[in-house]
Amino acid sequence: MTTTLTIPTVETENLRLRCPDWSDFDAFAAFRMSNRAEHVGGACTRTQAFDKLGEIIGHWHLRGYGRWMVADKTTDAPLGVVGLFFPDDWPEPEIAWSVFEAAEGRGVAYEASLAARRYAYDTLGWTTAISCVSPGNTRSVALARRLGCTREEDFTTRDGLHLEVYRHPAPEDLA
Repeated sequence: MTTTLTIPTVETENLRLRCPDWSDFDAFAAFRMSNRAEHVGGACTRTQAFDKLGEIIGHWHLRGYGRWMVADKTTDAPLGVVGLFFPDDWPEPEIAWSVFEAAEGRGVAYEASLAARRYAYDTLGWTTAISCVSPGNTRSVALARRLGCTREEDFTTRDGLHLEVYRHPAPEDLA
């Protein structure tokens, strides 16, 4: 028996959302091993970063959607991880984002999140989406608000992770 995994590529004006590749690992590991990962589970080891990159790819197999590696459309340099995420104990699917240091302040998370939301609504037929933000992550709160999200009731995972929930506008509200 053979399983084939298809991860679509989505292009925007400046970005390419694509399947993670081995060539992305050093940039991904640097992010996951740094303090920049404080709002996505905290810094980890390089070995744990490898496992987390595998989780990104595996999510596509388990759910039929997932997060992409966000790359510069011209250079293909990895800039972050953005896409659709639905762990077992989340209340519903979310649009998630993390950008690497080189992408900070360039609008990468905004542009990629808009593309991920369009994919969720137009391709997958979602009628709603949330984004979960760690308390104190002011940059992600600002991005959620820029995306038109409204704050809803917080939730806590089975493992005790407390998250703020931001609801994205419905497809008909974006038209």
